[in-house]
Amino acid sequence: MPEAPKNTHKPTTDYNLELKNKKTLQFIEDVTSNADEVQKKVLEEILSRNAHVEYLQTHGLNGHTDRETFKKIMPVITYEDIQPYVDRIANGDTSPILSSHPISEFLTSSGTSGGERKLMPTIEEELGRRSLLYSLLMPVMSQFVPGLDKGKGMYFLFIKSEAKTPSGLVARPVLTSYYKSTHFKDRPYDPYTNYTSPNETILCPDSYQSMYSQIVCGLCQHKEVLRVGAVFASGFIRAVKFLEKHWRFLCNDIRTGTIDSQITDQSVREAVMKILKPDPKLADFIEAECSKDSWQGIITRLWPNTKYVDVIVTGTMSQYIPTLDYYTNGLPLVCTMYASSECYFGVNLNPLCKPSEVSYTLIPTMAYFEFLPVQRNNGVNSSISVPKTLNEKEQQELVDLVDVKLGQEYELVVTTYSGLYRYRVGDVLRVAGFKNNAPQFNFICRKNVVLCIDSDKTDEVELQNAVKNAVNHLLPFDATLAEYTSFADTTTIPGHYVLYWELSLNGTTPIPPSVFEDCCLTIEESLNSVYRQGRVCDKSIGPLEIKIVEPGTFDKLMDYAISLGASINQYKTPRCVKFAPIVELLNSRAVSSYFSPKCPKWFPGHKKWINMN
Repeated sequence: MPEAPKNTHKPTTDYNLELKNKKTLQFIEDVTSNADEVQKKVLEEILSRNAHVEYLQTHGLNGHTDRETFKKIMPVITYEDIQPYVDRIANGDTSPILSSHPISEFLTSSGTSGGERKLMPTIEEELGRRSLLYSLLMPVMSQFVPGLDKGKGMYFLFIKSEAKTPSGLVARPVLTSYYKSTHFKDRPYDPYTNYTSPNETILCPDSYQSMYSQIVCGLCQHKEVLRVGAVFASGFIRAVKFLEKHWRFLCNDIRTGTIDSQITDQSVREAVMKILKPDPKLADFIEAECSKDSWQGIITRLWPNTKYVDVIVTGTMSQYIPTLDYYTNGLPLVCTMYASSECYFGVNLNPLCKPSEVSYTLIPTMAYFEFLPVQRNNGVNSSISVPKTLNEKEQQELVDLVDVKLGQEYELVVTTYSGLYRYRVGDVLRVAGFKNNAPQFNFICRKNVVLCIDSDKTDEVELQNAVKNAVNHLLPFDATLAEYTSFADTTTIPGHYVLYWELSLNGTTPIPPSVFEDCCLTIEESLNSVYRQGRVCDKSIGPLEIKIVEPGTFDKLMDYAISLGASINQYKTPRCVKFAPIVELLNSRAVSSYFSPKCPKWFPGHKKWINMN
């Protein structure tokens, strides 16, 4: 296989960034040109090293390493299929169950993607594989934005506290694992990983102290910052909101060269004090900007040399784009990579593209990739149709990386070095193009994020589009939707959809109840035919309801999720909630409620048939 690019451990007189970038880009060129050959070797390597593990032996693979036998014998699985094996490892069984390499820790899923917190086994060498993918990002970016090595990145990165399984193995989110590893803490010299936040501020387990100290360090180095970011768009906006709330304290620290007494972590205080010096002039500048009536463009005002914002704005994160545009004066929004707890997958080779056009090129060395075709039932409900369990015929429908078809949607299936075999990740992707022989994918949604009352099924994309159509009614009142989630309320007869909306009100004209009722109806009109049939004909679904909640409600929701163990890095507002305490929290903060005033339009058959009658 093509050799992965190497890093230099410290700057030397012969350190050649241009040559290093060239080698990295050549690596991408090589692995995408020879994608099928690389994939074949990856699978052979995974199966040969794990030939004697219990899981493969149980299914009768008998040491075979070829694709044909592997696909014929090994089943396509979900987490529930391997959970008994995972539980045994978590409880102390050290025999080679899933991997011939010792399981070094468990990586926990976000808890808000797919609804269930899962334990993903991993091995020590996976940290190197993740580091490899990170090392590809900036050489790609440097082709589009030169000079990024001349300054710093202000990234808001966080860890969460860890849990231990009965066996003593650590269970933690993948980003916490990476930030606590020597690959990050003792990372090799690279001008592209020169951040404003000292490691100590990132590794502080107290989210308030971590955020406060990272912002104060970013402000002190504001002229050096060339790029800003967080993992998700929501996390970056949370940082801006934190600045909006605490800028007076931050200014005082910068003016006096002392750090707020609420920052009690000694290692954080010492790290910040190496950067924080008395600077009344900078404090005056920050105070003047933050005290203005409008915070439009606050990022470019405080960090004037910023060239782009590095955050995930694909999938449901796309709803934050208007807010990001407001705070950044329309800076490019860059999605650099695609990864999950199960595996790191690929990179965006055209990072300055529009958010709606983001596609990720899967790097063939990361894992063995297969793709399960996904169907949309067009004309009936346009929802994604992916069976929970696959029959023998459906198992044979999976295609290899180089065999996917342009425009087709697939569910991603991976076989990893860590012991996942033909594992359904749950992400739905659409083939957008190719880099040499390697496909490039748009991220469409997480599978199984749906609202359902009766036979209706509303997926994440459909709900997002319906909400997007409805919020147009708010524009004349200079109001925008700050955040939302939904709930399938079956306590009423019939059950009905409830949407919780948190608004950002910039205008002074009150919004009449009729406008919110129009929003309800617009959402219903935008939903699929099966839903509308349930409303109009079957009467199995009640009128859709919108509840307006107090400002700050979704911050409370995130705080609650974090208190239960969710990672601040991985947290995404759930688009559908089911957990009773969360529903109670939302209902307790509702200030008004509106229902759809009438049934949406519905006709039997397909829409395209209507004009033919």
